Amino acid sequence: MAFGSDILRKLAPSALVFKAIIGAIVADFALLAFILLRRSYRTHYFKKRDARAFELRKTWDALISGHIAYETWRTKSLDCSIVEDMVLDALEAAPADQSARLLGFLRSSGLIEKRIFEARKLSGWRRRSALVALGRTRAPEGIPALSEALRDRDPEARNAALRGLGRLSSPQAAEEILQWLAEAGLTVPALPLQNALITCCRERPQILLPYLRLAGPQLREVLARVLGEVACPSLGAELIGFAADELPELRAAAARALPNVQTALALDVLAELSRDTVWFVRLRAVVAIGNLYDAKALPLLVTALMDSNRLVRMRAAEALVDLKSDLVHIFSQVVKTRDRYALHAFLAALENADLRDRLDADLRQPVCPPIFESEELLAVLITGKFAEGQIETPLESTQTATPR
Repeated sequence: MAFGSDILRKLAPSALVFKAIIGAIVADFALLAFILLRRSYRTHYFKKRDARAFELRKTWDALISGHIAYETWRTKSLDCSIVEDMVLDALEAAPADQSARLLGFLRSSGLIEKRIFEARKLSGWRRRSALVALGRTRAPEGIPALSEALRDRDPEARNAALRGLGRLSSPQAAEEILQWLAEAGLTVPALPLQNALITCCRERPQILLPYLRLAGPQLREVLARVLGEVACPSLGAELIGFAADELPELRAAAARALPNVQTALALDVLAELSRDTVWFVRLRAVVAIGNLYDAKALPLLVTALMDSNRLVRMRAAEALVDLKSDLVHIFSQVVKTRDRYALHAFLAALENADLRDRLDADLRQPVCPPIFESEELLAVLITGKFAEGQIETPLESTQTATPR
């Protein structure tokens, strides 16, 4: 021992470095031992859980029907966790009759009340887990607890409550979310809020309308996107009104939903929206016109082929190709525009749909249109450009933008 001390004294400042190295080695060994011990424990735990889940699965029918007393597994944390996970997973894909049976089991076994208590009294990740699990039960009695968590100061708890309410997929949950938004404004990320409202408002999209009229600009954009996803034919009059709204997102949402309304009326409104000053409103309108699959929309789509935005031109070309009514007639209308951007967009859509050879064969048939016009169209199709001397109409603006 004295010999070691003499060595350290002789090393002087180097002794500190030596001690630091020894300490780092000891710390590394301690960390490695902890990792190995933890991995061994988790391996043992998962094996035990898997074996117990297999045993419970073999008695699944008796367990759900209540023939096995709840007390035999409710007081054991591992068994209770396994049973709850199995029931919630089964609920995800169960038909209506089986869902009612599983929900009845959750109620009679007290698992829903247990999750409600945890959602209100616990904190941290345990509370967040309880909030999401409560939503997965699809039990309406869990809505008050989830609604309380929406008003929590912890943003993680609010996000978990929002996810839980979205899992319920019920109009009552949508009402709670919308009331909270009216009180607090947009205090959560827009994407999870949008997803939750889409799943909850599908049955009754009408509940969005009062909030759309009164919300602020930022929140109106989110609600407008939701409306575009869930709108139904009964909202026809409201959608037509929103088509003239000052908010571009709302006009775009109205354009997206209008194909669900009466075709003749929708086409007139979409024609106006396809000339909107905002590029993504025109884009949504052109996509919606294409979804109508109406031959009367041909002039509108041909006009959209000459739009200043590349994405609008691409969508218009895809919609024209999807019509498939008379490719020769459609192609002749495209050529008559004398716009090389329109021509290139249409030819690209033809290639993507693998219809270029079909159009080539149709143009070689000795039928209407007259032979000289067929030859001109065939030349344009082969070369991908207009004949020399023909005037090409340039776009007013070739700006590009990233779609929303």
